[in-house]
This record gives sequence, C-alpha cells and structure tokens, in this order.
Amino acid sequence: MDLEASMRKSVEATLRNFNTIRTGRANPSLLDKIMVAYYGADTPLKSLATISTPDSQTIQIQPFDAGSVGLIEKAIGMSDLGLTPNNDGKVIRINIPPLTEDRRKDLCKLASKYAEEGKVGLRNLRRDGIDQIKKQEKDAELSEDQSRDEQDKIQKLTDRFISELEKHLADKESDILKV
Repeated sequence: MDLEASMRKSVEATLRNFNTIRTGRANPSLLDKIMVAYYGADTPLKSLATISTPDSQTIQIQPFDAGSVGLIEKAIGMSDLGLTPNNDGKVIRINIPPLTEDRRKDLCKLASKYAEEGKVGLRNLRRDGIDQIKKQEKDAELSEDQSRDEQDKIQKLTDRFISELEKHLADKESDILKV
C-alpha cells in the first residue's frame, strides 16, 4: 500500500471540491458537480456541452445537442449554486453576481467543511497504515524499534499533508473573501 500516493489523492479530491465553490469570478469548474437528466440517465454537464467564460462575470454553456438546452437550464436552476441561467434557444449564459458578505462567509464555512472531510480521510489512511505496521510487528516481521520508526514516518507524512490542506484552505478562503 503506497500511503503517500493515497494521501496525495485525498488532498486532490479536496481541491476538486474547493473548485466547485464560487468566488466572485466566473469559473467553469463551478459546474463540475451538475448532473443533467439526459434521456433518463444522469449525465455530467461537461459531457453534454462546451463550457467557457467569455468574461469574468459570465459562464457560457454551448450544448452539443440543441434539444438538451431546457434540461441543462433546469439542472442548473435546481442545483445549490444559487445561479440563474438564461437561454436564447442555443446558448445558456449564467451571470455570476457579486457575492454578499453573508454568502462569502457561508462559502468559507463550506470550504472548511470540505477541508475537514479531507483531514478525516488523511487520518483514516494514517490509522490504516499504523494498523498495518502493528500487525507486521505482531507477526514478528518488524522489531519494536522499526515499528516505532515506521509509525513516526506515517505521522510525519500525515502532518505534512494536513498542513498542505490547511494552506489550500487559507488560499481558498482569501480567494472567496477577496472583493
């Protein structure tokens, strides 16, 4: 089991969650979690349309199938993003309104929640790694000193990834709070 690679994946998953949080600017990754009921199957929006940002306050969605415009508009309207899509029959445009102070604070709380979930994931990986080391010690594959050294390495690795997550959280919060 490659503990470092698993921890890296956990941090990357948290960063993907951070990307779905609005800041004051338009960003296509805001729509990453949107699923559209397309021909009876939930389909990711990015596989149904080209998503671009013509300017810093607008997201433009160009569906591959013109018949899916209404479905995409409905999916965005029902999402928890609080965005109102406008369509002209061919293209959907979403104007990103400036965030209110309260909304910014709510988004910071959401970012903290995602970071905490990431830390829990890292701690679970640490626990699994330490359990594996203790099992090897019990099976006499490792001495007590080797076991302690390995557990210290795992703790240091966990601390490093948690501090990296906290740095990313601080960056995201400053991005959200920047007007």
